[in-house]
Amino acid sequence: MRPLPANGRLVTLPEALRCPMEYYCIITHNTTDLLDVRSRPEPRLIVLHHTLEGRLEEEHSGIDPQRMRDMLHAYLEMVGGHAVATSMFKGESWGFTDDIVHFGIDVGAYLPHSGDEAAGLRICNFVSSRRKILLWDLHEKAFGGLPVKLVGHNPDIPGVEAAQDWDHLKRILQSHRFYIHTADPRFEAGYNMASAEAMAAGLPVLGNHHPTSLITHGISGFLSDNPQDLRRYAQMLLEDRRLAEMMGQQASKTVAERFSLMRFRHAFLRSIEITRRKWHTRRIDSASIQGGALEAAAMAR
Repeated sequence: MRPLPANGRLVTLPEALRCPMEYYCIITHNTTDLLDVRSRPEPRLIVLHHTLEGRLEEEHSGIDPQRMRDMLHAYLEMVGGHAVATSMFKGESWGFTDDIVHFGIDVGAYLPHSGDEAAGLRICNFVSSRRKILLWDLHEKAFGGLPVKLVGHNPDIPGVEAAQDWDHLKRILQSHRFYIHTADPRFEAGYNMASAEAMAAGLPVLGNHHPTSLITHGISGFLSDNPQDLRRYAQMLLEDRRLAEMMGQQASKTVAERFSLMRFRHAFLRSIEITRRKWHTRRIDSASIQGGALEAAAMAR
């Protein structure tokens, strides 16, 4: 979806594992990634993008969350690995709160918002397996029958497709009137990359009350746990393009203030250096660890 960064190149996992070049740091994005690279002899870190509770709920796993935390902590300590969480909410879920790096967003990378299409928008993959996490019953009660477009990889939902590419996604964000993000605070944060990008693009957000929501009610969007209220707010924005525009401007301002790309760059480079220092304190080579603990850890991909 995203364009390949300058100086970046795409490789397969087998190619990466066989590569004779020494990597400065290996960045993994789930426990499966972390285990896949255990044969490599370089520093590695894991980025925690989701809560542990949300991941276990989505996978219908019976594993005890505390046992999962303990195993990941023990594994990283043994192999000299490091964990970075994208928010304190997610870090607390996993028990890693020392290094929190919020993602960075370039507000200037999006198209000028028009809101020409009087319709709401939600971007989400695999909705059917995440209904409880996403409070999908609330979503359906609030927005059912209203013009709302769902974008994402959902092969079991007829007529729903992912964006074709990054430029297509930006055009979708440009044209829609508002964005929707509902999430159960037990499993999911009050915002994710998709909702933050929608705000950056100038869309106000409608959602439920959540302790980590980015939205200021009545300023950059509307929040309610009552589906009738959310429906009324949606109808207001569908009917009043100017109101949606003003609230979307406040949403974009919020993202510009909270998710600076420069702050992200400095913070993540620091995380990489911490990872490299920890690598030299490792007690065991990751390639030598085999067995059930690793397999159980992979359940929280």
